[in-house]
Amino acid sequence: MEVTGKIKMIDTTKEVGSSGFKKRDVVITTDEQYPQHILVQFVQDKCDLLNGFAVGEAVKIDINLRGREWVNPQGETVYFNTIQGWRIGKLQAEAPQQQAPPMPAAQTFEPAPSFTEEEHDDLPF
Repeated sequence: MEVTGKIKMIDTTKEVGSSGFKKRDVVITTDEQYPQHILVQFVQDKCDLLNGFAVGEAVKIDINLRGREWVNPQGETVYFNTIQGWRIGKLQAEAPQQQAPPMPAAQTFEPAPSFTEEEHDDLPF
């Protein structure tokens, strides 16, 4: 899956817990009728992928949806979803479409020769 849009925010890399788990968040604003602000999380060695990017750049991020279950201290089961990025690239600015050159006036072309039915039908079938 993928999400495209402009970078709204890039967070710093954070280390969570005692195991040294690293995560880094980026928020992408989609370009649609009702723009959405999508939080995408990069983890571990993927955090460094965001180093070459800046706020305002148009990007495409390849993502995976992740979900997990957690039982809180009250014994209730709670579910969490995460959008996890694994690749990011800059979107190329759309090149202006080239227009076809104008058609020359009909007078600049030679008239087509007249063919008879026998001359025209030279196909073997």
